[in-house]
Amino acid sequence: MAKRKATALDVAKRAGVSRSAVSLVLNGRAQGNVTAERQERVLRAAAELDYTPNSVALSLRNQQTSTIGVITDDIVTSPFAGRLISGASRTALTRGYMLFVIDSEHDVSRESTAAQQLVHRQVDGIMYATGSLREVTTPTTMRTLPAILANCTDAASPFRSVIPAEVDGGRAAAQLLIDLGHRRITLLTGTLSSPAAPQREQGYREAMEAAGLGREQQRVHPTGWDIDDGYRAASAVLGGEDRPTAIICSNDRVATGVLLFAASAGLRVPQDLSVVGYDDQQHVAANLVPALTTVALPHAEIGETAMSMLLDEVEGKAPEAEKDEGEIILVPCRVITRASTGAPPSS
Repeated sequence: MAKRKATALDVAKRAGVSRSAVSLVLNGRAQGNVTAERQERVLRAAAELDYTPNSVALSLRNQQTSTIGVITDDIVTSPFAGRLISGASRTALTRGYMLFVIDSEHDVSRESTAAQQLVHRQVDGIMYATGSLREVTTPTTMRTLPAILANCTDAASPFRSVIPAEVDGGRAAAQLLIDLGHRRITLLTGTLSSPAAPQREQGYREAMEAAGLGREQQRVHPTGWDIDDGYRAASAVLGGEDRPTAIICSNDRVATGVLLFAASAGLRVPQDLSVVGYDDQQHVAANLVPALTTVALPHAEIGETAMSMLLDEVEGKAPEAEKDEGEIILVPCRVITRASTGAPPSS
């Protein structure tokens, strides 16, 4: 015979308190209502009895479902930025929430339908997340619930956004190379259709200016985001006599193309050329030869921060002063130093 599941009444009897006291303690409303000593007794009794509150009953009482909807563009169906969903999921589970994740594969009509379905299923809030930093147009249905944006912005909406500090990331990449002694540093930018590209360029130029390297010494070369783009760009910038001693790439895939060209041209990395990527893409950056120095996009931290802020709003814990419409929260991008960077060649 299966063991009977403990009830709140069992916990109350063991702790020597009322059933209402158990409810207050386990639902986070004990402050000012139940003494600290009784709270401790309730928590100890619940642990001894392996008691957990009935989530369905809680939902009925609180008029919440303890579920959060997540709409993404392609995070689930692509190998990139999965850590964003992982970070959000860990935070939600820790606080007793489950996620409904819907990937639109960049189909705007599917996003609108997804938002309607999530609202119909009475989720407590919605997080809209993208794999790459970009400006989006969010479904208007989202405005009926607490909502937040992760790795994207929507200037026409009241939602707060949690995004990477791209300017700081570009500055940090250039500063790493400057500190190593490099002065001929080329930046390979991605396409300007992405807001990340001009922000990283801004950071690069700020670091170069601070080091006394003016516009005439700054080298910015537009490129794309894929391996073949990196190969072509490396062929162009490394072909002259005054070639750079270091290259900062728009992402790790472009850096892979640069490394491939360097190998074909007989250039040693990092002895002849230092290479810095961007993203710290899983199963790529750390596994290249040599292992790639890169600026890590903080996808997990973005997911964790956005979900935590959303749940605070759902639970009424966010002070009104912290609910500024359209607020943008920047999450730091850190440099991960590996084997692809070193001091410039002596001659």
